[in-house]
Amino acid sequence: MHKKLTITLDEQVYERLHRVIGRGKISQFIEDLLRPHVLGNSLDSEYKKMAKDEAREREAEEWCEGTLGETIDEPW
Repeated sequence: MHKKLTITLDEQVYERLHRVIGRGKISQFIEDLLRPHVLGNSLDSEYKKMAKDEAREREAEEWCEGTLGETIDEPW
């Protein structure tokens, strides 16, 4: 569920948000920025959880090893 929040911003920040992020996308942009700071879901903790999944790690390693040969001989 979403809740509406009213915030006050400097006029230049407001105008730039509309220009850079785009109308209708600002709420999601701000939520994405704030989420790790207020919920504590940092990338570090998520990566640690992923690393504990041994099956996923094994599959990822196999995939990496399988694609290594494909890129070595390719010209830049």
